[in-house]
Formats: sequence, structure tokens, C-alpha cells
Amino acid sequence: MARQVCIIGGGVIGLASAYALVRAGHEVTVIDARDRLGSETSFANGGQLSYRYVAPLADAGVPLQALGWLVRGDSPLKLRPRLDPQQWRWMAAFIGACRGSVNKRNAEHLLRLASLSQRTLQQWREDDHLDGFDWRRNGKLVTFRDSRSFAHARSKVTDILQQQVWSAADCARLEPALAGDGFVGGIYTPNEEVADCHAFCQRLAARLEASGRCRFLLGRKVTGIRHADGAVQAIELADEVMPVQHLVLAAGYRSAELGLPGLSLPLYPLKGYSLSVPIGPQHQAPNVSITDYDRKIVYARIGEQLRVAAMVDIVGFDAGLEPKRLALIKRQAVETFPLGGDYARAVEWAGMRPATPTGVPLIGASVYRNLWLNLGHGALGFTLACGSGQLLAELIGRHALSIDMQGLTPRAA
Repeated sequence: MARQVCIIGGGVIGLASAYALVRAGHEVTVIDARDRLGSETSFANGGQLSYRYVAPLADAGVPLQALGWLVRGDSPLKLRPRLDPQQWRWMAAFIGACRGSVNKRNAEHLLRLASLSQRTLQQWREDDHLDGFDWRRNGKLVTFRDSRSFAHARSKVTDILQQQVWSAADCARLEPALAGDGFVGGIYTPNEEVADCHAFCQRLAARLEASGRCRFLLGRKVTGIRHADGAVQAIELADEVMPVQHLVLAAGYRSAELGLPGLSLPLYPLKGYSLSVPIGPQHQAPNVSITDYDRKIVYARIGEQLRVAAMVDIVGFDAGLEPKRLALIKRQAVETFPLGGDYARAVEWAGMRPATPTGVPLIGASVYRNLWLNLGHGALGFTLACGSGQLLAELIGRHALSIDMQGLTPRAA
């Protein structure tokens, strides 16, 4: 039975949800406060589809390690405490999740979802001939500068994840652009992928529009949600009250602004930055996706640009560019890949990644029987988008689920 579904949020999560719903035969309306789809957190993210590197940030030892980072001038983490109960509640819950057993359990949930997401994207690419977003299966190499961190990572390598432990010489042979940079070794996963998230959003939007089953309301901010008797009834726009049959919240960290009685969303924005560096014929950018583990920087060649992304800033709701953070990323990128691209013409960007304290997103039913959540994917939004959208479509359509939802069911009540 076809449903009428309204989605608040036109980023990669909302659009992947819309695409899965339309494929299942439903009618969809996508609403976004911005005039362009995929123009916030989905615009210039890291680009790596890291389906096997999904362990949450919250882990044993992270709080102590974070204290060390905070006194470093080149720290990948920045904390600016605010007189904001939401920030302190989120941080308290994050610290509570920093246990090895909790991290292991949540990583298993994320890996299950990531595997579904990879299969779903492959199905869309093959069945629907979805292309035009610089997708490649180029593999991922996680490189290590510190022998202790390398030893710890080696101890967690498993055949299930198809990971290979390589020496520094092996890494240089795989990716010549790395030669001579002082890495002690790396872990290579051949089946990881890369793509342009913003272009992916545009391709989904074009297919949705062509389907005749989806309409877009852009530049329209939702100011409120009307509800009664345990169900949402309508959304309030500036000049309109629009009835809804089913409503999906996929507006990232801004979803919390649409708070409803009994619905508490444990979300906080983790600010990240990126550089999009043009690549010319004279440059030597890495072909394999690289994660510089000790500096917490990712590199992905997306078409004719090198995407360099880094940082976790817990600084509130300011999405503005911070020159010192961007200068640090550029300096470290030049040190690692001096011929990687035209750094003088790099396009700077900052985005607010909506994260739960545990790192596990909220997907599925809420305390309101026709209100659905698809939120809190953090830095893994692009990686998990297709699987999350597929699960949501199955839940709304009351179909058999592709994976066990254990650990993924919303805990927001």
C-alpha cells in the first residue's frame, strides 16, 4: 500500500530516504530550509565510503587521550565549553559510552548497517544505472606514524573485514605519493569506495523529480509540528499548514529544534572542515583513499580534486570557517602530499555533523506512531545513507527488514 511521506531535510540522509521510498512505490515530499539540496553537511564532506571503518568515536581511553589533544596546538579535537545544557548532556552521555565493551557492541551495529548500505548503493547503481557522482572502488589505506598506535590497530585486524597489514614499504608501493613521509605502516582494505556526496545528492534529486512521485519544497523552513492523540497531524511553514500522513525527521542536528513533547533527540553538531584541492596533470594526488590515523585527516581523490577533511570541534552551533583550523589542515596536507594538488586554489568548507553520543544513528519509529527518525549519523552520513534509507522505507512500508535492527532503534523518548 502506497504511503504519503513528508521528509524534513534535503541532505544525503533525507534524499536517500526519499529515493528508497519512491523505489518502494510511495509518494514523497522533501522539505528543506535551504534553497539548494545537499548544501550543508553533505556539500563537501570527506568523500570516503568507509564501510569497514565504522567504530564510534566513544571508546575506552578516549577521554584521557582527548585531554592530551586539548593542550596541543595541532589537536584534531577542539572543545569550547558553553553555557548550554544540551552540550553538557551530550558530553556526559559520550563519556558514559567510552567503554570498550560499549564501543565493540556499537561498532557491530554500525558494521551491519554499513554492509547493508554498500549493498544498497550497489543495487541502485546496477538496477537503476545511477551514476554521475565520481564513484570508484579504490580501496582505503589507514596509515600510522606512531608504532604504538599501529600495533594496537594490528591487534584488531580480522579476515571478516578483509583488512591487510602492510609495512611502510608496502604502503609506498601501493601509493607512490606516500613515499618518504615517515609512516611506519598501514592497514589496507581493498573494497572501500569513494564518491562525491554533493553530486550524489544532485543525482538522487534528478531521479526523484523524474519519477513523478516526489516533489521538493525548498527555501521553506518548518517552524512547528502539530500533533494530537499520539500522532503528528501537520507541519507549520511560514505561510502554510500542511497535513501529513507520515513524517520523517532527517534534518541533521537542526531536527532537535522541532522538539515535540516526549521526544528528546540526543544530537549535537561535531564541526568538521575540508579542503577541495584542484588536481592538474603536473600533480601527484593519491589514488587510494588515505586516512592519516595519528593526525586524524582523511584524503580522497574525487574526480579532479583532492578532498582533505579533518577535525572534530565541539564548539556549539557556529558553522563559520575558522582560519587557524583550516591553515593547520592545509599545512599538514602539504607536508604529507606536497604534489597533491594546487593548494593555493583550495576551496575551504566547514560542516556540522549531527552526532549521537554513542555514534549510533537513530533510525525508525518514534513515540509518535507516524513520526519516523533518520538522524545522528555523525561523520558516517554518506557511508550509511543508502542503508538507512532502505531500512526506513521497509519500516514505513511494513516490509521484511534487510537486517536486524538491534541497536539501531531510536532511543529518543
